[in-house]
Amino acid sequence: MKLFFFDVETTGTLYWKHGIHQLSGKIVIDGEEKERFDFKVRPNPKAVIEQQALDVSGVTKEQIMAYTPMEEVFKELIGMMSKYVDKWTSKKTGRFHLTGFNSTQFDNPFLKAWFAQNGESYFYSWFWYDSLDVMTMAALKFAPNRHSLNGFKLMNVAQYLGIQIEEDKLHDAMYDIDITEKCFNILYKELIGDDNHRTIQ
Repeated sequence: MKLFFFDVETTGTLYWKHGIHQLSGKIVIDGEEKERFDFKVRPNPKAVIEQQALDVSGVTKEQIMAYTPMEEVFKELIGMMSKYVDKWTSKKTGRFHLTGFNSTQFDNPFLKAWFAQNGESYFYSWFWYDSLDVMTMAALKFAPNRHSLNGFKLMNVAQYLGIQIEEDKLHDAMYDIDITEKCFNILYKELIGDDNHRTIQ
């Protein structure tokens, strides 16, 4: 099973209006980490930049505008992904499972839009359409006691699962990825009964 853990930090909350300024993640195949990446990305020139969004990430407009142009980052990412997925044969050989926290509602649309902005219209040749959202996995586990939980953000879910959190590192995409993977591993083992993410034969 090919997992593409990822997290984005953005200039706002609307994928059709705002842009990505950090893209972090790791590629895990059958339980083994193959790659990790942490790209600081100069946003799409047409993206609106909201100061409130930058404050959440602890960066300034001057900083993000000095990052690597998105076209260069995109080329590097595709080069990395191509080691493990051939988009022309991926239906038979396996695509990546997009894996994140609340990614279905937030990160996935941003990533898909970013691919399109870089001229790649075959997004779903790289990734399966149905992603693995750790928030949804956690919702299933905690459904019987959801009424007693105090919040359901990544930090809350991680703490419910017994994972130690360094709050000052939250909202750095790479740190969030590491926490998301820890949550995924616990939930996957409990829900599926396999701690190696191995392909079912």
